This record gives sequence, structure tokens and C-alpha cells, in this order.
Amino acid sequence: MNILVPASAALLLLVACDPVREAASPAPSPMARPAAGGGALGGQGVAPASLDRTTEAERRAALAPAAAGRPLGTVTAGLGAPTEPGFWLRSALVAAEQPGRVELEGGRSVAVTLRPGSGAAQLSLPAFRALGLGLTDLPLVTVYGG
Repeated sequence: MNILVPASAALLLLVACDPVREAASPAPSPMARPAAGGGALGGQGVAPASLDRTTEAERRAALAPAAAGRPLGTVTAGLGAPTEPGFWLRSALVAAEQPGRVELEGGRSVAVTLRPGSGAAQLSLPAFRALGLGLTDLPLVTVYGG
């Protein structure tokens, strides 16, 4: 009996099954795909606007020109907890909660409550939206306080 025939048949069977294995592979999780700038949050079909509970008056007040304050530093900010209401920035630049503002390189700014934090800076969903940022953006912001 020729041993090469069964080995060749086994090899052909494995090669033929490869497309089946690929087709049976699970699709990537929706959570693994980043949300588009204005699209669903976390791929779960939740619109950012539905989580932003700020009023039009609160948005206007946050976008109104404010006194310069003193510069505290520049940080790269990611999106903070989207269900946490209000205009805020959490960072290691402050030791206690205080009023402040963040400004993008182009000059657009928003008034925020500066909150102490550690690790990466986080900016609230309403602040992201008021600044016209996409949810996956990592803007460099100058922080002003006190």
C-alpha cells in the first residue's frame, strides 16, 4: 500500500476546509470597532446626543468667551464617561475641583469644571460635542484655571 496517497488526501482535505474555517470564524465584536465621529457610541447604536443631557442654555454658557485664567498645562484628552453629565475635564493638573476652561489649538474653547484625576485626561461628552470633536478624537487642549 502506498502511504503517499492517504497523506496527499489528508493534505487536500485540510486545504479544502480552510475556506470553511474562515467562513465559520466569528465576526469582530461591535465593541472592537471604534465609533465614528458622529455615529453610534461604542458600536451599540446609542447616539451621543441621547446621552448629552445639557440644555441649549448650558451649551451657550459653556461656549461664551471667558476670562483667560492662568494656563495650567496642555494635555491630550480622551472621551470621559459618556453618561456623566456636565462640562468637565478630569486630569492631574488640578488637586481640587475648580472652574476652568479648555482651548483647542485653533482657539475654540469651552468652560468646564476642572476635576482632579490621575492617568490620561478625560473630557466630558458635552464638552467634546460643544468643541465639535469626534468621539474617537484625542485633542490636545490647553487647560486654564483659577
